[in-house]
Amino acid sequence: MSDQKEPTADTVTLRRADYETLLDALEDAEDHAALLEHRLAKATGTAGELLSLEEADRLIAGENPVRFWREKRRMTAKALAVQAEVSASLLSEIESGRKTGSVDTLRKLALALKVELDTLVP
Repeated sequence: MSDQKEPTADTVTLRRADYETLLDALEDAEDHAALLEHRLAKATGTAGELLSLEEADRLIAGENPVRFWREKRRMTAKALAVQAEVSASLLSEIESGRKTGSVDTLRKLALALKVELDTLVP
């Protein structure tokens, strides 16, 4: 007895290589669609910010997001603290992971860094 079922009008049988080719084409189409979506968002002023591979790796590795975005914005800790109206010592504790910061504090930092609030939650 064979485990294979008889073909029907609703089934298609592909060689593994053809299946892999289709998957690759789908991935390419999804990448192309994402690029077009980003270009459209950029043209209309609604684009999110893209990260380089190195930057993404830093965040994935667990780097503190407040420090990451502060450095990406080329801000000193003092300048961010002043702009966000938080103490420099609290900012230091948040960046070092000793404190998480209240929602209000993170909201102020997000506004100063021009990022969404949830971007700063590790």
